[in-house]
Amino acid sequence: MPTATKRPRVKGISIYRPFIFGSIAKHIDPTNRPSTINADHTHQWTLYLKPCPPHPDLSYFIKKVQFKLHETYTNNLRTVEAPPFEVTETGWGEFEVQIKIYFVPEANEKPQTIWHHLKLHPYGPDAERQKETKAPVVSECYEEVVFNEPVEAFYELLTTSGGGGRGKGSKWSKQMSMGGKGDRVAELPFEGLYSQKEEGRELDRLGEAIKTVEVMVKAERKKLEEREQILADLRSET
Repeated sequence: MPTATKRPRVKGISIYRPFIFGSIAKHIDPTNRPSTINADHTHQWTLYLKPCPPHPDLSYFIKKVQFKLHETYTNNLRTVEAPPFEVTETGWGEFEVQIKIYFVPEANEKPQTIWHHLKLHPYGPDAERQKETKAPVVSECYEEVVFNEPVEAFYELLTTSGGGGRGKGSKWSKQMSMGGKGDRVAELPFEGLYSQKEEGRELDRLGEAIKTVEVMVKAERKKLEEREQILADLRSET
């Protein structure tokens, strides 16, 4: 029986690849409801794992994606072996979805598991407007997979494929690799959905929300003190 050959790894190197995962859900219009949809189902939704702009492809390092739905769904383990990595269904309730990412054989890496909570109903500060307009409910996250000391064949694949070019000196490989000591040379782009500018806006929104909560807490504390004073006065009169 032949002995398995050990695949050499590129020492001191880590390479990361970003992606987006999440869901989009929309309310089923009762006036235009397909007869094939379960009568109890209120929403149509799509789970997905997709590239992070501006890079259009994930299939050169992802072999397949497995979505584990709620056990009430027929064949609740859905495997997608080619882009787009997504599953569309209908339903009435929210639940936790297990998403398992399988990498191409060259990677010699174990599958990675992430979790996503399927949201059907509007949430957050814009929830009321979404309810009125019946806008689709989008819930998604930015994520990165890091390959520490990848095997040589996979390193070649990662640095010569995807995104914007095919050569080792391509914009993709330069931006998305990390230095020998683990120092990341890539940063979030300045513009775009997942960018420095949007991150700054989100921090500003969080700051304003914290101020609002502090004002509300102060007002409630004042009300409590007034009620305690009234109670103390009543006790002193008895």
